Amino acid sequence: MKKIEQIYREILHNAIEKKNFRLTQLGLSEKLGLSLSTINLAVKKLEKMNSVKVEKMSFKIIDVKKILYYWASFRNLEKDIIYKTQVNMPVRDIEKLMPDVIYGGYSAYKFKFKNVEADYSEVYVYADEKELEIIKRRFPLNNKNPNLFVLKKDENMDKMTIGHIFADLWNLRQWYAADFLKAMEEAF
Repeated sequence: MKKIEQIYREILHNAIEKKNFRLTQLGLSEKLGLSLSTINLAVKKLEKMNSVKVEKMSFKIIDVKKILYYWASFRNLEKDIIYKTQVNMPVRDIEKLMPDVIYGGYSAYKFKFKNVEADYSEVYVYADEKELEIIKRRFPLNNKNPNLFVLKKDENMDKMTIGHIFADLWNLRQWYAADFLKAMEEAF
C-alpha cells in the first residue's frame, strides 16, 4: 500500500471511528513514521478538494465522504496481492483456518458489522511474511479460479478500519460488492 494511502486510512480512522476531526501533520508523521513532507503532500491534496481545512497548527476534516471516495477511486487492490489460490471449501471454513491475519473485503465487513449483505465466495486477508508462509502451507497454490487472496500488510496496519473496508470493497469486481458498499454508504 502506498504511503499516501496509509495517511488517508489514518485520517479516515480518526474521523469515522474516533470522531476526531482535528489532527496535526506532526502527529500523523510521528504515528505513521513518515516524513512531514509526505504528510504535507497528502494533506495539500485534500485541501485542494475542500475536504480538510488547514489551520495554523492543525487541520480540520470537513468532508469525510470526499476523502473516502477519493482514496477508494485510486486504491489498487490487485497491486497489493502477494498470493492467491483456489481453496475448495466454504468461505467460513477458510476464515476459520487463517493464522493471525487482518481480514479485508467481505470478511472484514462481516467481522466488523456482524452482518453480511450478500453471500460471498472470496476471502481477502492482509498478512506479513510469517503469516503468508503459514497460509501457503495450509492452502497450497492452485491458480485455477482463485478465491483466497493474500495482500501485503503494511507496517502501519494493526487492524482493519471502516475507511479501509470501504476502499477495498470499492475495488472488488464481484457484483455483490455493490450490496456491501450500499450498506456502508447508508451508514454514513
